[in-house]
Amino acid sequence: MFIKPDYNLKNIYEINLEELKKQGITALLFDLDSTLMGSKTGYYTEETLNWLEKVKQDFFVGVVSNNNNPVYIEKVTACSDFPVVFEAHKPDIKVAKSFMEKHNIKSETTCFIGDRPLTDVLCGKNLGCKTILVDSITADIEKPIVRFARKLERCFIRH
Repeated sequence: MFIKPDYNLKNIYEINLEELKKQGITALLFDLDSTLMGSKTGYYTEETLNWLEKVKQDFFVGVVSNNNNPVYIEKVTACSDFPVVFEAHKPDIKVAKSFMEKHNIKSETTCFIGDRPLTDVLCGKNLGCKTILVDSITADIEKPIVRFARKLERCFIRH
């Protein structure tokens, strides 16, 4: 099985927001760990917070995360000023679909963004959303074994 994201970018900062607006996208749903924040850090960098402020001017912003650690969930919820749902079980679409319905978001006007092709991109595709695959926001400091696993997972991507 091959997965083809609509865009394959280095990180979230390379997302062409103007292009997405032109395509009628009004909502951006992000994965959390390694997409918006370093894995299991529980906080956004200043750069990410500033970028998200810009994004929120034109788009609904939400997070769909598979994380299920109660302490971590509390930490992330405390520093997020947009809706976040945890225990999403991506690539299963049930939780994400319910989140979209709750916030009146339509799949045809939504872009799903994440760092994992077999969870984030597959979930977004199965929901009927545009998809963007990004590399880890902390790619430059990840351990070699993690980088290898990411390369291996990307073997399922069709360019």
